Amino acid sequence: MTVVVTAQEASPARGVLFVHSVPRALCPHVEWALATVFAVTVSIDWAPQPIASGAMRAEILWSGPAGTGARIASTLLAFHQARFEVTEDPAGDREGERFVATPALGLFRATIGVHGDVMVHEDRLRSLLGRSGVRGESLADEVRRLIGEQWDDELEPFRVAHSDSTVRLLHEVV
Repeated sequence: MTVVVTAQEASPARGVLFVHSVPRALCPHVEWALATVFAVTVSIDWAPQPIASGAMRAEILWSGPAGTGARIASTLLAFHQARFEVTEDPAGDREGERFVATPALGLFRATIGVHGDVMVHEDRLRSLLGRSGVRGESLADEVRRLIGEQWDDELEPFRVAHSDSTVRLLHEVV
């Protein structure tokens, strides 16, 4: 089930939050945490996560001020057992962002271009080249880490479970 949440302020940014899995007991706490980000009551139609017993999943389309994606990710990091993915679409003169978190890997952040690709800036590439081989990993392994491949590999089975979601609009404002 997909819920659409719009913050009360101007909405120059938009994106998607996938809560891939969270223990059932934490669902109300996730809603309360998101309510602090959006300044509106958030009521999510949770669905069972078929590949994680006792876990729930949800999809939320959101809009709000630029930087809301980072605020969502920062807020959800408090839930260490949660697997989630937040995107903030590129708009105007700013790039998009993607935040991904898993219990095993922690948080990953990437810049996203207009076509949804992970963008790697020059300074990050220079840093990668400077430390290449220091950890005993190949350049290819370093690039995989830079684009978040480990997170994608861990979350792919959870993403497949979202394929049956539907969209529901949330019209509550504080």
